[in-house]
Order: sequence, then structure tokens, then C-alpha cells
Amino acid sequence: MTNKVKIAVDAMGGEHSPKKIIDGIEASLNFNKNNHFYLFGEKNIIEKSLDEKKDLYKFCEIIHTKDKILDDESPLTAAKRGKNSSMWKAIESLKDKQTDIALSAGNTGALLVISRLLLNTIEGISKPALAALWPNKNDMNIVLDLGANIECSEKNLSDFASMGSALFKSLFEKEKPKVALLNVGLEEIKGNEILKKTYSILKNDKIKNFEFCGYIEGNQIMNGDVDVIITDGFTGNIALKTAEGTATFITNSLRESLNKLSMLLSYKSLKRFKEKLDPRKYNGAIFLGLQSPVVKSHGSTDFFGFSHSINVCNKIVKGNLIKKIESHLITVDV
Repeated sequence: MTNKVKIAVDAMGGEHSPKKIIDGIEASLNFNKNNHFYLFGEKNIIEKSLDEKKDLYKFCEIIHTKDKILDDESPLTAAKRGKNSSMWKAIESLKDKQTDIALSAGNTGALLVISRLLLNTIEGISKPALAALWPNKNDMNIVLDLGANIECSEKNLSDFASMGSALFKSLFEKEKPKVALLNVGLEEIKGNEILKKTYSILKNDKIKNFEFCGYIEGNQIMNGDVDVIITDGFTGNIALKTAEGTATFITNSLRESLNKLSMLLSYKSLKRFKEKLDPRKYNGAIFLGLQSPVVKSHGSTDFFGFSHSINVCNKIVKGNLIKKIESHLITVDV
């Protein structure tokens, strides 16, 4: 197990778990065999799935937990009663330095609250943020915050720029990512006071490891001109849900509009289009700003989507994300 990435997995979180989790681990081996999985959950149930794929035992270790966090539980309830749950124990293993990163497809609100309770924030970070991969014309970019913080100060948004650029460098090994602020216009005078102050900070700061590209509008997110897009959690979550809904609408409309002959003639182009918008390939939101990384897989994704979130975990650890964030932080006087 030398140099293997140790991933703590909430094996009971999300739909069709733990079977989806086990199938996802098997699929992830096509990307990387350099992971070791600590599966937190009901041992008997996990073993039923693993017994069908006995070769996976050499990559996995089961840690029995008697409880799990339900999808419809409030974050507060989950935090109060969940100390023996698979989610809690997975995060706790990070706190105790037994694992390198935690992964869950369970209750998002509960995961954020439990992570905040158990893990300290990185020194200098006041609010952690939820970041995710977002497809664009060229490849993909990172957008944050996507819902962890409804209201943000210029300090928070500046921290997000530092953390987002560090994440991009960890995942894609780009020396100087391009960073932009999501706004209602491109002119420097546009936007609210917090955006204007953040613009001033990012524009004038000399000690940073990214290129600040000013403002970007919502219709430019997928152009591929920038690598990291910064916004507050309220705006970011609306943008994310709008993009997801639009992608679903387009793919469904194409399927309904094209007859069998046109589908056959344009099969290759349609296949490439569908693959480009496949949300499973971008599965894995990252909770940034804590002293240990936590990744949230979409609860309804299948094993293929979960395998991609595992790949994200490996890249985050191998890319030394936490150290990069610490070295990227900007001093903001507020």
C-alpha cells in the first residue's frame, strides 16, 4: 500500500449503495489502481456486493458502522444523531489522519455540516466553498461557490479565487489558471459593491498564482476562455441548476425531433454531443477550505459517475491540493 491514496468512502450514501459504490470502485481501476478504499457502512451488506467481485478485496477495507444518514434528514438532525453513521466515521478518519480524502454520495447538507464540525478550516480561510467541474467548449473549468455560502464578502470571494486556482492546478497541472468573477456585465463599474471590491483586490494583488481576467457573464461560462469562475453560493447554485436543466432539455428535444433516419446519419456527431454533456463525467463536487479534502458525489449518479468522482479524489491528493491552497492565499484587509 506504499504511496497509495487512502480514500474514506461513505459506502451507504446515495441511491443504490453500496452496490453502486463497489461497481464504481471496480470501474475506477480502469483509470488508476493506486487507490485503497476504506468502506464505512454495514459490513454484512457491503460484503454481499464485494463477494461478487472478490478481486476488489485487495483494494478495500470495511469499517463497520451501524447507522447511516438518510437523504431527507436535515443537516442539524444528522449532525446530532449521526456520530455512529458511515458518513460521520468516514470524515472522522480524515480528522484522525487515517485517510487522505473522504468521498460520499449521501445527504449534501449533512456532509457539509459534519465536515465543518469535524475538520478545521485552513488558516486564513473564513468560509469553505463547494466547487465543481463544468464542461466548456475546450475541456472543462471550475466554478465555485455552488451553494455552501449564500452570502459572501470580498474576503470570501478572494479566498474562492485562491482555492479554485489551486484546485485547477491540482487537477490539470496548469501553472497559472485564468480566473474570472461572474457578473451581470463586463465593465469594471458593473455589479454590486462586494463584486467591485473583489475585482479591485484580485486586479491589484501582486502575490498570486493565477491570472485575473476580470468579469465574465453567464452566457460565457462555457466558452472556455477562463479556467476558474468565482461567484457566491446563491448565484452559483442557480447557474448550475439552470445549466443542468438546459442540457437535459436540449438532449431530450433532439431525441424527440430527429427521426430514425436522421439519427442514423448523424449518429457519430450525436454520440460526441451526448458524451460532451454527460454529467457523469463531471461528477464530484469538492468542499474546499478545510484542512482535509472532502468530495461529494451526486446521489443519483450511477457507478460510472461514481468512478469519475474517485478519479477526482486521486488527482486532488496527488496534486497536493491543501498545500497549494495554503500557498495561494491572498491577504485581504476587511
